[in-house]
Amino acid sequence: MSNLNSQTIRNPLFDRQKHPFHLLGPSPYPLLVSTFLFFLLLSTTFYLHGMEIIGFSRPLMMHCSFIGLFCVVLRWFIAILSESRQGYHTRKVQAGLRLGMILFIVSEVMLFVAFFWAFFHLSLSPSTAIGAVWPPFGTQVLNVWGLPLANTILLLTSGVTITIAHAYILRNNHDGFFWYLFLTVVLGIVFLMCQGYEYKYGIKFSWRDSIYGSIFFITTGFHGMHVVIGTLFLSFCWFRHLVTTMLPLLRNEAGCKSVVDFLASNFDYDVAECKYWGMTANYHFGFEAAAWYWHFVDVVWLFLFISIYWWGGS
Repeated sequence: MSNLNSQTIRNPLFDRQKHPFHLLGPSPYPLLVSTFLFFLLLSTTFYLHGMEIIGFSRPLMMHCSFIGLFCVVLRWFIAILSESRQGYHTRKVQAGLRLGMILFIVSEVMLFVAFFWAFFHLSLSPSTAIGAVWPPFGTQVLNVWGLPLANTILLLTSGVTITIAHAYILRNNHDGFFWYLFLTVVLGIVFLMCQGYEYKYGIKFSWRDSIYGSIFFITTGFHGMHVVIGTLFLSFCWFRHLVTTMLPLLRNEAGCKSVVDFLASNFDYDVAECKYWGMTANYHFGFEAAAWYWHFVDVVWLFLFISIYWWGGS
């Protein structure tokens, strides 16, 4: 029925179910995620254009929307994980999940294709409105061999560390997987800090100045948002492994209370189910999907660095 390991909790519904598919029940998470995304986009747009939201603080609305989105997505991840441990994720369902992740990444590729198409159209045939030159006359571009190169090294290194982490989990080496995944998350956070520093102190133009600023910020900004999402994905995988594999070992050695017991006592989670949330060589698609997404982010940054930072800024 399923290619999960022997720790899978069999659901009694499968004794009567005559097909291998998972029929989803009513869930509030799609509506909640859409709502928080809408308010996050609305508040961000108002903030960038300097518009006021009647009765609301724009930064407060942005922060509350992001925190709410994070909490709902985290709870959604836990619900999906619980479904998998109850035996709902059969081979057919897992094949659908993999295909869905692949199609999602393809759709993300098409999104960036549109941005790169706009960039090359504008840079290869600059209009007379910007002086028929690219970058537009008077634009002070970044030094490509400074912070952009450092960011490239950071992301390429993170691609190596996440590949090593994947190799470790395939061998059921939980210590190596734990630390290399942690290093990948740290590299992603450092990249975001460097890009934030670049936006605040390194760039001498704004998105309002010219078409160069607009296309620069829309491509690098969307990529930065994808790095945030990828970092959150990997952080959840790391925390999941910490809770289910590393902390129980410390509890056995030191007698301390594990996070699993805390969740069970405070949030009504079943300990018998929580302790099986860990990943193994045959059960780690959540991490595998996050790794695919992270490699996609790496490849997009390489195109950004070569085309927009190096070629387009020279």
